[in-house]
Amino acid sequence: MKTRKNKKVLVIHGPNLNLLGKREVSIYGKTTLEELNTLLKKEAKKLSLSLEIFQSNSEGEIVNKINSSLGKVDFIIINPAAYTHTSIAIRDALLSVEIPIIEVHLSNIFSREEFRKKSLISDIAKGVISGLGIHSYLLALKAVKALIN
Repeated sequence: MKTRKNKKVLVIHGPNLNLLGKREVSIYGKTTLEELNTLLKKEAKKLSLSLEIFQSNSEGEIVNKINSSLGKVDFIIINPAAYTHTSIAIRDALLSVEIPIIEVHLSNIFSREEFRKKSLISDIAKGVISGLGIHSYLLALKAVKALIN
């Protein structure tokens, strides 16, 4: 991989995150995805990180995005959303590219329904940030900066 001035971070938002601010506000908050992405861009700039943001409701599109990041991205922050609990394909894609990852969740998945307490991603992630709303993502960016330094 070529050495880049700013390390590049790929943020992947999984299914239904396009409905942030509208869907289950009591769980996910009032911040829209667009507002969250704006906050992430501002934070990345402060941290001198290059940022790419991707959202999809499709498991295959997420797998393709992960695969295409090989050699182009230094770190992945991923909120697999519902795929956290079901997608071996996303897990395998993350393992295949060997890019360090941080798993994030807006809600505390461990305080919710039993089926949400099992993540197929957590054990391959450098870390997991869960339950802090949009701050989960912002803390993940700060963690990336600390880990790559």
